Amino acid sequence: MTYNTDYLTRCIQTLDESIERLLRAEENSMDYEIFRNSAVKSFELTLETAGKLLKKSIKPYFATNKAVDKLYFKEVFRYAAKHGLIHVDEVERWFEYRDNRNNTAHDYGEQFATETLRLLPQFVIDAKNLKKNLDAAAARSSR
Repeated sequence: MTYNTDYLTRCIQTLDESIERLLRAEENSMDYEIFRNSAVKSFELTLETAGKLLKKSIKPYFATNKAVDKLYFKEVFRYAAKHGLIHVDEVERWFEYRDNRNNTAHDYGEQFATETLRLLPQFVIDAKNLKKNLDAAAARSSR
């Protein structure tokens, strides 16, 4: 199974840059609002991209692609841990990221943004680890 992680890399880079600029912006300024919104949106995009790539990466472990396509987001991460694509400890954090993402779809207030920003440092680490693991799995499968 081959897949390309370039877009995930770009999403992570955009998230990193948004966080960096947010940290430099004066709180309550327009720049702060812009980079906070950018960080939250970059988080959402990175999360969705990671899930889609992970779904592609577990397809070889199933009898049919259709079986994988029916999996919910959290099930994809459970199977990924089962097959060594992510560490078991990371699964619960990915669940927390997903739950946060689901909340952002319904709550646009200050509290959801604050909660998302709290998650971002560890999320970036986990996203980078996932990307590294996906690249390694792709390299193994192409041999």
